[in-house]
Amino acid sequence: MTWADEVLAGHPFVVAHRGASAGRPEHTLAAYDLALKEGADGVECDVRLTRDGHLVCVHDRRLDRTSTGAGLVSTMTLAELREHEYGAWHDSWRADGTHGDTSLLTLDSLVSLVLDWNRPVKLFVETKHPVRYGSLVESKLLALLHRFGIAAPASADRSRAVVMSFSAAAVWRIRRAAPLLPTVLLGKTARYLTSSAVTAVGATAVGPSLATLKDYPKLVDRAAAQGRAVYCWNVDEYEDIDFCRDIGVAWLATHHPGRTKAWLQNARTDGLDGGRPPPTGGVTG
Repeated sequence: MTWADEVLAGHPFVVAHRGASAGRPEHTLAAYDLALKEGADGVECDVRLTRDGHLVCVHDRRLDRTSTGAGLVSTMTLAELREHEYGAWHDSWRADGTHGDTSLLTLDSLVSLVLDWNRPVKLFVETKHPVRYGSLVESKLLALLHRFGIAAPASADRSRAVVMSFSAAAVWRIRRAAPLLPTVLLGKTARYLTSSAVTAVGATAVGPSLATLKDYPKLVDRAAAQGRAVYCWNVDEYEDIDFCRDIGVAWLATHHPGRTKAWLQNARTDGLDGGRPPPTGGVTG
């Protein structure tokens, strides 16, 4: 049985993209704690290497957008990065910390949070490329996952971690070093995600954007025919949640995990669309 077969039994599963990042600052413990409390099946993070070799959860190459600092993550030490605040830019931020910890988040801390939670949750880790440290990012990531005992799962469906990247080379490095660890090759075009590149690197799933999938919904069937699941990003509108469910997306990434879980659960309870109230209020991405 392939990973696609195993995950589709309960699809779609909800992944909190950078945590519950609509309600709390992205890539902070506050965002991930909220996502877990809201029932997310998985959480997603981006990782970058600091100058002194630590994996931190930051999306952008630079700090400017999401912190009180400025400059390249890769040129700073962990101690230097910790001098800044990572939540003040967000509307939910409170200086007294009442909405949770918004300091710099290391991957170590996030893995600890996920593994210590009171139910199984998958961690989706995206490695960013191109970066100055190249393949060292994947080496450091695998070392960390081994340290936590989650780099060599008994089977793909039982894995607590999934590694993703837009870089085919990065996915290939993970598959070569940890063949049982699920991987997602991310991409922005259906042509790329149905090409021989996916097979060549051994990706167990493909990750199109919502826009790509809406342009070419047959991508799900083509992936399934090759034994691959589909991870779709970013799905926030109710009609898009329904679309992903109906075509067989296994994992959908969203900034609103609680709302998305509730919508899907109501659909199951009510027999898909029957009896479910229409969306109310402004739903934004």
